[in-house]
Amino acid sequence: MAKKLKIGIVGGTGYTGVELLRLLVLHPHAELAVITSRGDAGLPVAELFPSLRGLVSLKFSDPTTADLTSCDVVFFATPHGVAMSQAQTLLAANVKIIDLAADFRLQDTATFEHWYKMPHSCADILKDAVYGIPELYRDDIKKASVIGNPGCYPTTVILGLTPLLELGLIDFSAPIVADCKSGVSGAGRKAEVATLFAESSDNMKAYGVMGHRHHPEIHAQLSKLAGDKLDLIFVPHLIPMIRGMLSTIYVKLNTTAKAADLQALYEKRYANEPFVDVLPAGNMPETRYVRGSNQLRIALQPQLGTDYLTIVVVQDNLVKGAAGQAVQNMNILFGLDESCGLQVVPLLP
Repeated sequence: MAKKLKIGIVGGTGYTGVELLRLLVLHPHAELAVITSRGDAGLPVAELFPSLRGLVSLKFSDPTTADLTSCDVVFFATPHGVAMSQAQTLLAANVKIIDLAADFRLQDTATFEHWYKMPHSCADILKDAVYGIPELYRDDIKKASVIGNPGCYPTTVILGLTPLLELGLIDFSAPIVADCKSGVSGAGRKAEVATLFAESSDNMKAYGVMGHRHHPEIHAQLSKLAGDKLDLIFVPHLIPMIRGMLSTIYVKLNTTAKAADLQALYEKRYANEPFVDVLPAGNMPETRYVRGSNQLRIALQPQLGTDYLTIVVVQDNLVKGAAGQAVQNMNILFGLDESCGLQVVPLLP
């Protein structure tokens, strides 16, 4: 591609916004054109984020006056509700939309309105939006105009279970249990008592136990893959680290699964996926194995003497769980190499 893609980012001051900037600034086919911020309009991006000094010369634009219609693609790293308020105007100008919030993740508007406490303002656009997990919906993403970038927890749970669901290997007489843990950056870049250092450091807690917004998203995608009704228990936890996510998933296997080589099944399913790595039998992933990268790593462990399988999945919640997956979707949308701009080696230590 000779001509670079003109990129707009709405909400460039949050953690997913700056992560998009980190990945896109060195992307060979991307040109940062507009970066908006309601609170920091006029401020040089590199002044707020010195890590980008010498790389980004733009200033933040006021979202009320910024011209996003001149972009090829606009990323929304914003609170829920912002993308759908601007979608009609952007689509009329033939601009692709990748929303990192929940506006286009749930096809059922009643479910969206129940969990997000706001009306869905563009159901006509929603019906054509594509849920952006490339490993599942790559062909649909290629033809899409609007991508609902998946939530961080859902990415780990869905990809952790896909091979079993596709082949009908789960016994749904028992619920699927997803015990998930995320670093504090998953709460966003805002001032909150719960994420103060003295509150979150040296501490661990479950939250959203009575119901978390990612539950209906996970349940909808798992049910779609299974073609059947299923029960899901999903409990997220906050762990005292900045970035990283580890999900431990427990499933009951059916009779067919007991005769299958599950390790080989997973390795075959993800053999051609550049960002999903199935670890050798007996190895367990750690969050540091993926830190700063778009990699998602999976391990399997049968529970001896039972019909249950434990699946452990790790990812960087800000990369494969958010901005990295968004860039991966952009690459697919515009016919680029899917790994372009995402070949980042995890940081260790």
